[in-house]
Amino acid sequence: MSPANAKTQFGRDDEGIAVAPAKYGFGTLAIHAGAEPDAATGAVIPPLSLSTTFKQKAVGDFVFEYSRSDNPNRANLETAIAALEHGKHGFAFSSGSATTATILNTLAPGSHVISVNDVYGGTHRYLNKVAHSVGIETTFVDLADVDRLRDHVRDNTRLVWVETPTNPTLRLVDIAALAEIAHAAGLYVAVDNTFLSPYFQSPLDLGADIVVHSATKYINGHSDVVMGVAATNDDALASKVRFLQNAIGAVPSPFDCYQAQRGIKTLHLRMRQHALNAQQVAEFLEQSAQVDSVIYPGLQSHPQHELAKRQMRGFGGMVSFRIKGDTNTADRFLQRTRLFTLAESLGGVESLAELPARMTHAGLAPEERNELGITENLIRLSVGVEDADDLIADLTQALQSAVAENDDQPIAISL
Repeated sequence: MSPANAKTQFGRDDEGIAVAPAKYGFGTLAIHAGAEPDAATGAVIPPLSLSTTFKQKAVGDFVFEYSRSDNPNRANLETAIAALEHGKHGFAFSSGSATTATILNTLAPGSHVISVNDVYGGTHRYLNKVAHSVGIETTFVDLADVDRLRDHVRDNTRLVWVETPTNPTLRLVDIAALAEIAHAAGLYVAVDNTFLSPYFQSPLDLGADIVVHSATKYINGHSDVVMGVAATNDDALASKVRFLQNAIGAVPSPFDCYQAQRGIKTLHLRMRQHALNAQQVAEFLEQSAQVDSVIYPGLQSHPQHELAKRQMRGFGGMVSFRIKGDTNTADRFLQRTRLFTLAESLGGVESLAELPARMTHAGLAPEERNELGITENLIRLSVGVEDADDLIADLTQALQSAVAENDDQPIAISL
């Protein structure tokens, strides 16, 4: 772990716990936590450390030993993650999926997990195909009403896994209410905070035991790093995760940690613009004659808008909508956008669009997708930080062009 420094305002203390005084605001922490100037050279930006091994003063007397176990750049990033999520312990992994796998590996074979049903396709795949094969059973439950949790708790239930907002239908789960029920039953609560980032939502403050992110998305924010992170205040859970992080070895490279921490420094600025743009895009889509329905927590039409206002500090940059027509209409739309790039993933500065039923959630059975509302005409937008007027103009031309070619709608001909 990083050495103690009694004089520093940021960094880690002598027990490896992130030092992030509560008096500082989010932007200050994003820029300074885990980013102390280099003690040896005075470099304002901590240097990239590519060494795989480190000199020991004597046998067993070291700060860093081996880069799978710890590395200066990863230690810095983990400190920043813990600070931003209001946690004592931060962790970085080679991907969001590796984060999920490592946390689920803290459970013993024979354990039972309750997961929100509208969950990221990769998480659903891991729970259904991988965790199940090693004796961990999962029940997928609609947790929009958290009281449903009580009906599915078993003697061997150990963990509740939640995304809020969910992917891609942007349903919300009341974290505080869910945590109260789960803790009364002796269960851990894990919250995937990827869609909002720590800037807009603080699950640990709301009662979650551990918070996870695909840092590939908003935390890095530039679509050039694959990574996952986690944070917790639970010392016992942190000890298990730290052991597995080293034992499994699914850790990020020093360069990726360096890149992700650079991304974090503008997280507060980017998230504000993502949310401003997404609100304008959602309001435009809600008024469009080419759109059947729009899903965005910042709209009053969202059935959980009041919960969003209570639980979140902003509504995020993700918008989903159903285009008038079918999968062919959606396909035409996605091929005709000019600023919204047809691609999976989300959270980068650039705007992306995708068709969940045939892309991110194609692994679900058709009946499961239908039950979740992932229809063939549901389009998910990751609204970037470009000029909102340009994004709306792009959506306008693509919607008009795609819907005009529906079989039941004649094409207007100019004379």
